[in-house]
Amino acid sequence: MGVRGLQGFVGSTCPHICTVVNFKELAERHRNKHPGGTPTIVVDAMCCLRYWYTPESWICGGQWREYFSALRDFVKTFTAVGIKLVFFFDGTVEQGKRDEWVRRRLKNSREISRVFHYIKSHKEQPGRNMFFIPSGLAIFTRFALKTLGQETLCSLQEADYEVASYGLQNNCLGVLGEDTDYLIYDTCPYFSIGDLCLESLSTVMLCREKLCESLNISLADLPLLACLLGNDIIPEGMFESFRYKCLSSYTSVKENFDKKGNIILAVADHISKVLRLHQGEKKLEEMLPLGPNKALFYKGVASYLLPGQISPWFFQKPKGLITLDKQVVSMNSDPESEQEVPMCTDPESKQGVPVCTDPESKQGVPVCTDPESKQGVLMCTDPESKQGVPVCMDPECKQGVLVCTDPESKQGVPVCTDPESKQGVPICIDQESKQGVPMCTDPESKQGVPMCTDPESKQGVPMCTDPESKQGVPMCIDPESKQGVPICIDPETKQGVPMCIDPESKQGVHSKSKQEVPMCTHTEIKQKLRLGADPEFELEAPMCTDPAVKQQDLMNMEPEVKQVTMVSDPEILKVARAQHVQAESYLVYNIMSSGEIECSNTLEDALDQALPSQAFVYRPVRQRVYSLLLGDGRDGTSTCPTVKEWFVYSGNPLRHPDLVRPLQMNIPGGTPNLKSLWLNQEPGIQGRRLDALLGCFDLSSSREELQAVENPFKALCCLLIYLFVQVDTLCLEDLHAFIAQALCLQGKSTVQLADLQCPAPYRHD
Repeated sequence: MGVRGLQGFVGSTCPHICTVVNFKELAERHRNKHPGGTPTIVVDAMCCLRYWYTPESWICGGQWREYFSALRDFVKTFTAVGIKLVFFFDGTVEQGKRDEWVRRRLKNSREISRVFHYIKSHKEQPGRNMFFIPSGLAIFTRFALKTLGQETLCSLQEADYEVASYGLQNNCLGVLGEDTDYLIYDTCPYFSIGDLCLESLSTVMLCREKLCESLNISLADLPLLACLLGNDIIPEGMFESFRYKCLSSYTSVKENFDKKGNIILAVADHISKVLRLHQGEKKLEEMLPLGPNKALFYKGVASYLLPGQISPWFFQKPKGLITLDKQVVSMNSDPESEQEVPMCTDPESKQGVPVCTDPESKQGVPVCTDPESKQGVLMCTDPESKQGVPVCMDPECKQGVLVCTDPESKQGVPVCTDPESKQGVPICIDQESKQGVPMCTDPESKQGVPMCTDPESKQGVPMCTDPESKQGVPMCIDPESKQGVPICIDPETKQGVPMCIDPESKQGVHSKSKQEVPMCTHTEIKQKLRLGADPEFELEAPMCTDPAVKQQDLMNMEPEVKQVTMVSDPEILKVARAQHVQAESYLVYNIMSSGEIECSNTLEDALDQALPSQAFVYRPVRQRVYSLLLGDGRDGTSTCPTVKEWFVYSGNPLRHPDLVRPLQMNIPGGTPNLKSLWLNQEPGIQGRRLDALLGCFDLSSSREELQAVENPFKALCCLLIYLFVQVDTLCLEDLHAFIAQALCLQGKSTVQLADLQCPAPYRHD
């Protein structure tokens, strides 16, 4: 987790950045500094699971009361000194970190294999040094903390980013976790959960300012350092050769430091002495061997920038020095603004020309002064006249566009060069294509009108835009209404003929030929519509025929296939999102939004062929849940969705997700919709919710028997019936063990449960 090698470096090379602090004292200082404010610690809960889970029998798991007691004591200790805790849990795996997630899961699988090998060899549980978090602990912890009245949140993106953002924006006392990424984020102080002594409320604070001082870099350089060393986004091997080059030229190698420590020092030294010399003057890809990994590297650096923060490695420019084609530009005084203006020499006239810096290319661009506004205007050299011509900057393509002055408005108007007359023609920007379109001036409105060139007469013809095809359609001016009327080309006279609407067929026809307009099929309403008719509002739109495409081809064109979204109802998606953020649901929002979910490792013996993996055992349940959330395509109005599952099980290399389709549910009265299940408060809705639960386990036929069971045990009975139907290797003793855990431990205290011993036959089985 975090930055490669940084945790060891801090412990061995820079121990002075670690300071022992007391939370009670820090809270007092915070209250004195912020009267009326509540000292708040934002907790990275996933980093704390190992600290919270103290029961000795971690292989079998199930020590819920002991674990809940440990959580209660943790919360109570901080609450007693007036500190509020806010807990964050991982809610998703970002696509950019999927490879790292897979790498860790495969590593965990190897660790679990060693655990089972130890059990088979020694007939006992291994020590804490081989500890692996019991299955499902993170999910259960969310609900335990909510039961204890704690603010518990689930992330919509990388959890450590949301933790750091929350800490910064809410002026928190600090972040409690165990991840060196918190040394890189410029956020509130970072405290170690691993060094926490709950009795005294003391721990270690890792100071990023002292780390920067030791490395002779600034806080803004830390994201760059982290990416060059390797993190969850940048693979460690990407800059391995670069790091060794830094090490070879590093003159202050410490003999008593380990190799990784010296590499971190060498990379930091390269940043401070080499890269910083050209910071803002050169782009990172000009100073580092980024190659094809440029986009990934920039993404890695940007991933550490919290809301409102910027990186000088992206935006900063040097002061007092401007370069143009590797030449230093002289400075001249602008008589209007009384400011220093950079100058370059025109190669034709040999005279000085003012320049400004293009924000995209970072290069100097010649300017001239607009006599009206007295402001600088970009200019370029006309290849015909060899004279400077004013230009404006196209916001889409970021390129200069020639301009001329409109005699009416006295403002600059973009122009292009007519290839026939070699003269400038005014243009406007097409909102769809973002390209310049020639225009002429409407004599009535005095406004610019787009035009196209008639291939016969080679003259400009006014046009309007077809809202369907987004293409220009020739038009003429109706002498009565003074408005533009669409025209089409008469194949006989080769002249434009106005289109009119046939009152009977409501179709666009030639005023001479009365021929019908071609028909096409709309993808959604499956009705025949005229080409040029707006299927949404039944309004007539002008028709334009591409000369390269015949009308017969238009008739035979396949309708455009629209992308299918997982859930189209924004209201129900909003509810699912809110439940996800508040940690009230698990995986539901991910299924509905992206259709992609994951499940980490569980304590399963990959060599035991008798017991199938939980990924397969519970897949039918998940498939019915998918049907409830997404539909199963049976209504014929939508295609059957597919969910991508990244589940860890024996033999799965995790190169690709498993594509899983929903399974039809058998619920009396039909499958209820999510709005009724989630938002309906009528008395009978509880029965429908029970029907949905039983339907997910395919137990609708057992509804009457299960209704006789007390509420806390309904879910348990559903689970046990389902398990013993799915897994035929389970025996009666297994069933007894499940039931005993649910029924016989109710009255036991936490102390009594901690002293329980397994019977000898099970301990050595």
